[in-house]
Amino acid sequence: MNEDMMTEAERASKLAEPAEGVPSRGKGVFYVHTLGCQMNVHDSERIAGVLEKNGYVPATERQYEDHDVDLIVMNTCAVRENAAERMYGTIGLWAEMKRERPNLQIAIGGCMAQLDREKIAKKAPWVDAVFGTKNIGALPQLLDQARIEGHAQVKVKEDLNYFPSQLPTDRASKVSSWVSISVGCNNTCTFCIVPTTRGKEHDRRPGDILAEIRQCVDDGAKEVTLLGQNVNSFGYGIGDRFAFSKLLRACGDIEGLERVRFTSPHPAAFTDDVIAAMAETPNVMHQLHFPLQSGSDRILRAMRRSYRSAKFLDILRKIREAMPDAQISTDIIVGFPGETEEDFQETMRVVEEARFSSAFTFIYSPRPGTPAAAMEQLPHDVVQDRFERLVALQERITAENLKTFEGRDVEVMVTGASGKKDAATHRVTGREKTGVLVHVGVPEGEPTPQIGDFVTATVTHAGKHNLIADPDPKAGQTYAIRH
Repeated sequence: MNEDMMTEAERASKLAEPAEGVPSRGKGVFYVHTLGCQMNVHDSERIAGVLEKNGYVPATERQYEDHDVDLIVMNTCAVRENAAERMYGTIGLWAEMKRERPNLQIAIGGCMAQLDREKIAKKAPWVDAVFGTKNIGALPQLLDQARIEGHAQVKVKEDLNYFPSQLPTDRASKVSSWVSISVGCNNTCTFCIVPTTRGKEHDRRPGDILAEIRQCVDDGAKEVTLLGQNVNSFGYGIGDRFAFSKLLRACGDIEGLERVRFTSPHPAAFTDDVIAAMAETPNVMHQLHFPLQSGSDRILRAMRRSYRSAKFLDILRKIREAMPDAQISTDIIVGFPGETEEDFQETMRVVEEARFSSAFTFIYSPRPGTPAAAMEQLPHDVVQDRFERLVALQERITAENLKTFEGRDVEVMVTGASGKKDAATHRVTGREKTGVLVHVGVPEGEPTPQIGDFVTATVTHAGKHNLIADPDPKAGQTYAIRH
């Protein structure tokens, strides 16, 4: 799972609407700053919910911009080295804010807090609370104790005593909801720190998941994304290897639920029953994030990825046979320790054959405590060259794929007017069924769709990473709104 899959708006924390008169500050005005993947974004919704239940008030956009806040919470990521650097860099900037506002409290949570614990409090003594991925519910008490004692409070548990889903939630979007189906990971990939920061995999009860989804729909959600480190191994712990496909099919019976997505599956556990459930359940979208990591079987073994390139490509073949319109994205690591030019060429071969809609490519980042960090690292210039060649290949494939949408009608669920040029061009933004980002222009004289509406429009132009639909109904192109 990675943050690059989301737009800036999808990653952003919720800000409160401006209140009339003199707004209450409650126990304090807060803002949650999120780094990392979809799981972190959803955890931030839980953090906000816990704080609001304890009397804190979310900041308005004006308060956030003016630094008129009493509490800042950073929900951190530990997957790549740059995320850790961003964390410490941002905490440093917040130290100046605290000098200007001595009563400002700063809390650090998430994966880096789980990993670095005491180091954060020692390196940044102006931080008031450090809490782990399993301690979201304890944050208000930690802040209270920090006020009393005058120094940082650290609470990081290793064991999972409750699912974060049992905590209050303030969802950033009312029309598109994250729903966690499991936490943790049982895999032992040599490059990955997630099992250390998130722990072993624990699955929620299917009934609890479906109840949360129904509640989301009752509250106005039209789309849900099921979250887990390895969603398709859901149920393996109780011996039910069909549990995930059953869950997908059960989502199809929820009235009012228009779209279901999930991330991320593991190729080794992607079975035929899941493919069938995707293809046969009308509200399950034909979108799939399918992490390859490397096309070299030798490197996959070194990574402890329990599949090989031939199996990966065979699963893709089955998916496309069942769902020819499926858009499949992936993750690829370049420069894993020991990777040769021949290994890299195998990755290039698989990428060319797989025809991914997009690929999130990363230069290998050693994470302390993982087996790969102790392996001999490759020269940076060699890795950078390979990275640039891979990006160029995928950019070509992505452009060719997006070009096939031109002239076609797509149905877009509007999530906002968040594109950089949307306001000037009178466009709204959303994703079509297979997850491609689309900016839709409103034809002159036609109504403007609202967030949560569905717009069917003719694609007029393919950008580098998104689609533009500026339809002209007079020329026979489509523009229709469904509420």
